[in-house]
Amino acid sequence: MRIAFVLSAGAALALAALPAIAHEQFYATTLSGANENPANASFGSGAAVVTVDLDLFTMRLQTTFAGLTGNVTASHIHCCTAAPANVGVATQTPTFGGFPLGGTFGSYDRTFDMTLASSYNAAFIINNGGTVSTAFTALVTGLDAGRAYLNIHSSFAPGGEIRGFLAPVPEPESYALLLSGLAVVGWVARRQKRAA
Repeated sequence: MRIAFVLSAGAALALAALPAIAHEQFYATTLSGANENPANASFGSGAAVVTVDLDLFTMRLQTTFAGLTGNVTASHIHCCTAAPANVGVATQTPTFGGFPLGGTFGSYDRTFDMTLASSYNAAFIINNGGTVSTAFTALVTGLDAGRAYLNIHSSFAPGGEIRGFLAPVPEPESYALLLSGLAVVGWVARRQKRAA
């Protein structure tokens, strides 16, 4: 009876903590020529973090890259396919507004209003329900499943010099809650074992 009570209380605590989880989702990746399809011999590398705010319907892209073999010609997020396949562009075309073009290194930090059609490739909207709302849902679903990638194109590799599939990053609070819950369950199980 005690163990059932403790497990029920732990489940209730976990459910109570759910509303405390932020409405931002984070995705991260490292960029390389080896991640391209087909892979290339670029020495370029980079990293990116995408933050999606589900309350404000925004997407923030933060990226830095260096060592490209060619000069940057475009960058965008492609969605939705499994690695290492290629798929069409989901975000702005031909490139993110204000992305550093013409060089072999740079950094970028911009927040996009995902309620605007201009934040997407028109074909992505059409192919995903025909509205900005359905396109946003498709993009977030693709990001959550690790089926979207950031690609940086260059004069060396017009199809893409470096890229990386974006993966969800769990929030530290979620890990802390999970670990504390596991610790409580472990402690109770240990006490029950000693009592028996």
